[in-house]
Formats: sequence, C-alpha cells, structure tokens
Amino acid sequence: MINTKKAIPRRTILKGLGTALALPLLDSMVPALSAQGRVVAAGARRFGAVYVPNGMIMNKWTPQAEGAGFEFTPILKPLEPFRDHLVVLTGMNSKPPVLGPGEDPGVHARASTRFLTGMPPKFTTGSDLLAGTSMDQLLAQAIGQETPLASLELSMESSESAGTCNPGFSCAYTSTIAWRTPTTPLPMENNPRAVFERMFGEGGTTDVQLRAIRMQQDRSILDSITDRVRSLSRELGNGDRAKLTEYLEAVRDVERRIQRAEAHSAALPAIDHPAGIPDTFAEHAKLMYDLQLIAYQSDITRIATFMMGREFTGRQYPEIGVPDAHHPISHHQGDPEKLEKLAKINTFHTTLFRYFLEKLKATPDGDGTLLDHVTLMYGAGMSEPNGHSPENLPILLAGGGAAGFTPGHHIRFAKGTPLANLNVVLLNRFGLAVERLGDSSPDALKTMKL
Repeated sequence: MINTKKAIPRRTILKGLGTALALPLLDSMVPALSAQGRVVAAGARRFGAVYVPNGMIMNKWTPQAEGAGFEFTPILKPLEPFRDHLVVLTGMNSKPPVLGPGEDPGVHARASTRFLTGMPPKFTTGSDLLAGTSMDQLLAQAIGQETPLASLELSMESSESAGTCNPGFSCAYTSTIAWRTPTTPLPMENNPRAVFERMFGEGGTTDVQLRAIRMQQDRSILDSITDRVRSLSRELGNGDRAKLTEYLEAVRDVERRIQRAEAHSAALPAIDHPAGIPDTFAEHAKLMYDLQLIAYQSDITRIATFMMGREFTGRQYPEIGVPDAHHPISHHQGDPEKLEKLAKINTFHTTLFRYFLEKLKATPDGDGTLLDHVTLMYGAGMSEPNGHSPENLPILLAGGGAAGFTPGHHIRFAKGTPLANLNVVLLNRFGLAVERLGDSSPDALKTMKL
C-alpha cells in the first residue's frame, strides 16, 4: 500500500449537478501505521436484514446435523461457498399473541411486524398503528449520526399496491419490517431510481428539475464531477486510484442499469412497470443489492433492511418455471407440485442472496472486505407456510466476525426461544446495552450462545 503525504478525510464528498458523491474507504483515509507497523483496521461495522415472505419449506431448509460440518440443504445449497461466513439458526419462534374477542390472528401481519421488533401488531385498520421500535432503527439511532443516511429501507414491491392484507389489520403491517418508533412504520422503497437519488441527491434530497435535465441530456451523475475526480486522483497513490476507479465504475453501472430500465418502461404501462424497475425479478433484486453494496462501501449508511416481498405477495416467478402466484400456492395442503414450486422460490431467493455475498466479498474495506465488516440477518417471519407456523423460524446470519458470532455452524436453540433474543444479542454485539426487546427473555444475553 502506498500512503501519500496528504491524508484525505473519511467523509470526503464530491459535489456536482444535484449530486453529493461519497467516496469509499481509501488507503489515504486510513490512519498512519500503528506501533506494530501494520495498518490500523478502519472497516466500519454494518448491519443488514433481508426478509423473505410467506414462510419456508422447512424440510428443504433445515440441516439435519448440528454444529460444524452440517450438510447444506437444497434451499441453502446456493450459499455453500460461504460456509465460513454463515451460521444457521433454528428453533426460535414468534410467540402468538393473546387474541381479543373477534380478533383475527393476523398471521401475516404478525410475521413481518415481529421480525425485528419482537412485538405483535395492534388490531387496527386505522392510523392508530402500534408495534415496537425495530432493532435496525435502534442501531440507526445509535450509529446513524455518523453517516449521511441513518438507514435504508428497501423492498421489491411497492407499498402503494399492497393488495391483500389480514382482516382488521392495516396493510402497513405487511409492507415493512422497519419501525422508527412503536407507532411509526417506515415505508420501504422499491424503485431503484428513487433509492439512487436518495443516496446521491445533494443534501439527501431529490430535485425533480435537475433529474429531468440530467435525463434529457443523458448524463451520468459522474459526468458532473469529472474535474473534481481528476483533481482528487492526482493526490492519490496507485492503489487508491485503482480503488476509486472501480467504485466509480460500479456507481456508473448501477445508473446505466436504472436508465435502461427507465427507457424500456417508457413504452410499457406505468402501472405494471414503474420507471426505474427492471423487467425481471432477478435484475431488480440484483440492482437493489448493488445499491446496498454502494451505500455500505461509500459509508452513506451502515444500516439497511430489504424485503424480498411483502407478506401476502402474489408475485409470480415465470423465470424459474413458477407462473403461480406465491401466496396462494403457499397454502399447499401437502400438494407435492406446490411444495416443489415453493422450494424453487425459496431457493431462488437464496441464490440472489449469494449474489450479494459475492459482491460484498469482492469489495475491499479497511483490512479486509465488506463481507468481513457486515452482519446480515436473513430469514422469514413464519416457517411452514400452509399453517402459518410462528415456530422454528428459518434464520441465518451472514458476514464476518463483526458481531462476534462463530460462522460455519448450525445452532439449534431450545424450543420456544424468542426470535427477539437474537435481536437483543445482536444489538449488544454492536455496542448497545439493551437487555430486552419485545417479547425477549429476561436472560437472553446469558442463554443465547452464538
């Protein structure tokens, strides 16, 4: 590594036409050599949650053996190359609430709402929503002040087209997993263009006129900062120049893909193909994962939540041979054909998650890679979908040792262990002294060994 004499501040921003482009971590931003003669690690800790809807085919998810050396099941098979960065957790549950007279159990509303809050949703279709503050937002409150955006909330589906919801429950419960406060659910953004502009719009805002000008001129946001990039490059060592070039090309690639999607969608009904959203689920998901990657890489935010689909989603997956709507076939009633199709959907989701892990592992950060400095929680708010089971939830953690867990293991917890216990442990691993969250056990920190 070549250190230049001039140190560059970590929060260096390049400003251009309606943009504020944060830079990735460069060697020139790392403190000087430590007394031992090595570079001080400078990788920030990040957290991400990836939620999959409508449950899981559990006998194709859950490994038989516990501990190290477990065999990867069909749904987990795409993640096998990352064995050393994974820990599979089974046995945790989301305890059903005590129901009032005439109250619907709200199985789908409960699944997504409790995932990060540990609290059941209030039975209401009005504005008097009530759940709990989600653990991602507790992290955002603690470390979000260090980044331009406290957190990102992303989804593959628009909350404006919510469709079916549990009777007596607001659709807000099934459209998000992030709650800023017990009464404030955060909307999940599914349009890559809107996410891109939130990340790079100057001051964190989107100027419609500037966007229109830029699109009419077919200009990349990078074109407006070319001179500033050229000037900065002269101050960098060879390694930093290469790293900056790779990062800027990644940003440009994401913008190109958004522009291609917008150009194609211009000739299609807007209601079916909102601007900026690619045609296929895989292209859309990869673009959303790449936006999270860039947000982590440039330290725009360290906290992200991502819904692969809202509960009740009726999305079809013709690209993998499943033209059926997801939610209806999740009520499979033991039909082998439906079970096979559901397993295909579950495996498709983990395959796309592998794409994210591959990109994180290929991105240098501090003394390692982004994968070394992120903790990702992947899973669903229910297990067996036909019965909407809240027990033995399918959960895994991925990433490096930032949260202190031991990768490469399958850990089976005692029956009845609240999922909220895991959230309490993760919060503490990130430095937040939290003893309880939602319905977590009083002794969560002592009994949950990772």
